[in-house]
Amino acid sequence: MKIFIIEDDISVIGILEDIVEGSGLGSLCGDTGDGPPDLNQILSLNPDLILIDLLMPGKDGIQIVRELKERGCGAKFIMISQVSAKEMIAKAYTAGVEFFIQKPINLIEVRQIISNVKSQIENERALKTIQSVFAGREAPASRPDPAQLRRRKLTHILSQLGMAGEKGSKDITDLCLILLEEGSNVSQTGVSALCARLPGPPKSTEQRIRRAVERGLGHIASLGLEDYNNEYFLRYASRLFPFHEVRAEMAFQQGKGPRGRASLKKFLDGLNILVEED
Repeated sequence: MKIFIIEDDISVIGILEDIVEGSGLGSLCGDTGDGPPDLNQILSLNPDLILIDLLMPGKDGIQIVRELKERGCGAKFIMISQVSAKEMIAKAYTAGVEFFIQKPINLIEVRQIISNVKSQIENERALKTIQSVFAGREAPASRPDPAQLRRRKLTHILSQLGMAGEKGSKDITDLCLILLEEGSNVSQTGVSALCARLPGPPKSTEQRIRRAVERGLGHIASLGLEDYNNEYFLRYASRLFPFHEVRAEMAFQQGKGPRGRASLKKFLDGLNILVEED
């Protein structure tokens, strides 16, 4: 995986380079340590992933992401920022940013998020290969089994929900695969009983899942605030969350009330329906 860093602080560039190289996350194909980003150069390097600072002299990170996307850049974007304003974060997601890394840089967070994006890129490439089979192009040596396909679809959806960096995302994927394999749903099984089938204390597992789903609810609500016709908002808001809770979360982000609450049952059952539809 080729990685490009757009950052005006040389010390931050150095930290990121050390993490990427030291953790074997990919190869660095360039950075902006010598000056403002050259979009033509970035496009010619064709990176798979771009780490980009939000606040920089001249153009901000969101504007650069938009311009690169408009010019056909297919890279994934991770934004680095100290900003926590919901409106700014929503604009970044709308522009095409996949994840956020908060400053000051945390090694574990950076490593986890880049690893998740790397997995997402690999999954998307595998799906394209599979799609090429049905389009009559060259077939791969062997086809992934149904469980692998489902896992890739689940990972892709969770990344669109801004949840792939959460620890509970793996638990969610494992639980959904159990339900899909057995042809059952949460109403028949129960969240607590399902969590007991995964390694570790069931209560801790359920807490991780709840935190991840609440992150997804917050992400979807922020997209709806920015653009009520946002593709992901329209696709997921009412199918994975009680819509009145989405509206409550949107109001909360505007400082007008308490947070919305996610339903694990609705989320897990809705997620499995989406996987089967795709």
